[in-house]
Amino acid sequence: MGRRTVDVEDRWWRDAVLYQVYPRSWADANGDGVGDLRGIRSRLDHLVWLGVDALWLSPIQPSPMADFGYDISDHTEVHPVYGDLGDLDDLVAAAHQRDLRMVLDYVPNHTSDHHPWFVAARSSRTDPHRDFYVWRDPAPDGGPPNNWRSRFGGGPAWTLDEATGQYWLHSFLPEQPDLDWRNDAVQAAMTDVLRFWMRRGIDGFRVDVAHRIVKDARLRNNPPNPDWEPGMSDDRRVVEHYSRNWPDVHAVHRLLRATVEEFDDPPRLLAGEVNLAPPEWAAYFGDDDEFHLPFNFHSIVDLPWTPSAVAGLVEDVERAVPDRSWPSWILSNHDKPRFPSRIGREFACQALVLLLTARGTPVLYYGDELALGDTDVPPEAVQDPWGHQVPGEGRDPERTPMPWDATPTAGFCPAGVAPWLPLGSDAITRNVATQSEDPSSPLQLVRDLLALRRQRRSLRRGSIHVRATTDHALAWERRAGDEVTVVLASFADHDTVVDLPGHHDLLRSTRIDRRGRVVDHVELGPHEAVVMEPVEPATD
Repeated sequence: MGRRTVDVEDRWWRDAVLYQVYPRSWADANGDGVGDLRGIRSRLDHLVWLGVDALWLSPIQPSPMADFGYDISDHTEVHPVYGDLGDLDDLVAAAHQRDLRMVLDYVPNHTSDHHPWFVAARSSRTDPHRDFYVWRDPAPDGGPPNNWRSRFGGGPAWTLDEATGQYWLHSFLPEQPDLDWRNDAVQAAMTDVLRFWMRRGIDGFRVDVAHRIVKDARLRNNPPNPDWEPGMSDDRRVVEHYSRNWPDVHAVHRLLRATVEEFDDPPRLLAGEVNLAPPEWAAYFGDDDEFHLPFNFHSIVDLPWTPSAVAGLVEDVERAVPDRSWPSWILSNHDKPRFPSRIGREFACQALVLLLTARGTPVLYYGDELALGDTDVPPEAVQDPWGHQVPGEGRDPERTPMPWDATPTAGFCPAGVAPWLPLGSDAITRNVATQSEDPSSPLQLVRDLLALRRQRRSLRRGSIHVRATTDHALAWERRAGDEVTVVLASFADHDTVVDLPGHHDLLRSTRIDRRGRVVDHVELGPHEAVVMEPVEPATD
């Protein structure tokens, strides 16, 4: 069958805003303190009110939770803590009734060590599933086959199976054995996983650690990192030349793209987690035959929050993106500190303006619309297995429950039920109910900006031109035909003036009291951002 294609102008994600939900933390419907699918369905109207277009769920499949769902033990079921396939079907139907798309996480690099494939593979060297995974004999000294390091916990990326006398490869935890994508049977089984979910109405996938799923076939040693010093994380002892971003990975992504294009009514999204600098990241578009959206995590979450750094990143991405391809932007996710805690709460509203006016598809992480920060999680409340292994490094602070209202359980779970992670200390004021009544809140700002995106093609599809920046501000212009939108953002903690010749009507500011027309220059308050439209000067 020939490859089906959808014209780039008809790809729904180009106009869309995606919204990531961490299922354990969105809404608890059954009263066990853990979020679930029925809880998500009960809160879909928030997404409609807000104005987003697609809901992306972190893994919901069965898992022993060694890595809270990213260690999947059954690719075509739902973990009982979240419900069952019927609940998922109901959620998909309810979302589609509201014109919301549904996107799932897809984890192709590894499975759980409890997965039936790995249980069988471990039972014998001759089992048919043995070659689903990467096994090697010990080195001559009896140690691991090479010097690759685990991304979680450091130490070798190999664990010895004493019963069969070989090591298995795990890029992350030992409980997450790597699949061997050079095996045709793995390719067939894992593409069937995509088909299973698309037949149930799923509109797209975000591919986990997409740049890692194929490694050097010869498993050569990685070169030592000349910059490594004692005290740095163990996995940085080597430069991951042979164990990530290996050229052969692109053939796998072309296979995944071809698979999702078997289902084209509606077109299905293939997004990927690609934690690489822009020039390397851009290669994952391929020749418009790999990812529709390689998510640009690496660059933004480690960015110094300065005008020159933000402007430089936008320009680097624009230079790197191939013609007719489309970037994406994100401020927070489930693995990194939330952006207000990372860059400073005083910049939160300004950052939301920049996220929602840059060229590309924005991705909101649940709570971004509230400018939710990290939550202090005391040692006795830590849940993340990584946090138990390396105290202080866990990801619980950015995964705490969504605050819906000012009640003791913040509307996340029933009264008297303890949520699986503690609520933020500011949940009584920083919640959906409170902010929805406050026109100056981050929530109302995000809602207004999403409405503005729908109204203005320049903000959805327009080109971007980053104007000269100062030490305290940056500007960019979005243009689609005759429609122009100008965005200015101050990074200063004091008033600042930006020269901007001509007349501009103010469409939205982070200051709700800001109204009217500006002429020749714009006076910005501390950390203020404004969205404007150039207009002809009035005539007498």
